[in-house]
Amino acid sequence: MMVHHEAIWAIAVLTTAGVIIRPFRVAEWVWAVTGAVLLVVTGLIPVSMAGAGILKGGDVYLFLTGMMLLSETAQANGLFDWIATWAVNHAAGSTTRLFTLVYLAGVVVTTFMSNDATAVVLTPAVLAVATKAEADPLPLLFACALIANAASFVLPVSNPANLVLYDGALPALGSWMVSFALPSVMAIVMTYLVLRLVERDHLRKNCAPQVEPIRLTPGGRAALAGIVLTAILLVTISAFDRPLGLPTALAGVVTALGVSALARRSPLLLIREISCGVLPLVAGLFVLVQAIDSTGLIGALARMLRSAAQSNPISAAFGSGTLLAFVSNIMNNLPAGLIASEAVAQAHPPRLVVDTLLIGVDLGPNLSVTGSLATILWLQVIRRGGEDVGFMQFLRIGAIAMPVALFAALGARLLMD
Repeated sequence: MMVHHEAIWAIAVLTTAGVIIRPFRVAEWVWAVTGAVLLVVTGLIPVSMAGAGILKGGDVYLFLTGMMLLSETAQANGLFDWIATWAVNHAAGSTTRLFTLVYLAGVVVTTFMSNDATAVVLTPAVLAVATKAEADPLPLLFACALIANAASFVLPVSNPANLVLYDGALPALGSWMVSFALPSVMAIVMTYLVLRLVERDHLRKNCAPQVEPIRLTPGGRAALAGIVLTAILLVTISAFDRPLGLPTALAGVVTALGVSALARRSPLLLIREISCGVLPLVAGLFVLVQAIDSTGLIGALARMLRSAAQSNPISAAFGSGTLLAFVSNIMNNLPAGLIASEAVAQAHPPRLVVDTLLIGVDLGPNLSVTGSLATILWLQVIRRGGEDVGFMQFLRIGAIAMPVALFAALGARLLMD
């Protein structure tokens, strides 16, 4: 049995390494699916267990599908070009002002639509902004990537991982704000300050002071309305602690069909542009978590968490939140969050410990480019736009930004208890 468990762990480690390193430039989803298939064909897990893991991700698949449809609809109807023109003209030749506008937009989109929406909806707009402004795109793109995680615990809807970690029993919105308002402000502000400092040389350069304004087409206005209504819908639904996947998917489908009809274009053109590889990537990661759970590792983690929380809740909260933040970069925060959720369900630690775990799983992925699903989505979007960011290139910024923001946010939460 021990050999059986060791084989599962070995496959999980190699699969995670493949997703992170992308040997031979093979897409992340290929490695995730290969690992999941290998677990089944070697008999390490039964087909039923793999199927159960895949089905657990149903809400996430629907959520991502809806967001990607919204993004492609906006892109195809000129909404991003219109936003880019507005941002450039308001920056008035200042790259620093343009960077701040992008960062604030990221705070709003992440808060009300989720960090994944920032990756797939805002990032293409920012690429258009950089092109219009004739500015270095990387500081603006890094702003998108890091704010997608730094602002992802302002509201429950700001990150799907928030819903997972509390195992369907989210705190009331008022209680949530009491716990996370100050930590969120600290995470957002400290991340901004670090980015401004690290990218100061790039931000000193001038950008185009003015570009010719463009009119937003009827299709673009309809796409914008669809995105705004979706944001309102998600905030409302999250207040009632209901799954977000199906409503998001329906909102994306309705918006795509309605705008395509208005613009007299086939919606199939939008579907062809969606990065569908993210869905098998998520499915493969869910299967890996199911396999790891079968080894008894999560039960052992739950016992350790319970013991630490009983001994010293403050130390347990700080230590577990910090540990989960770094582990999220080793195995991606989606499986790390799922494992943490199962451990919390078994250990029943104090609310303070669960809150710091949430901060860790949400903010920790700012260390590396493969730390969160949102950052992987971001990377796919910028590659489609002709840009790329390597693992070490991201790490040089993340190694400063993540710990500074993490310890500020954790410290703020601990001081409030």
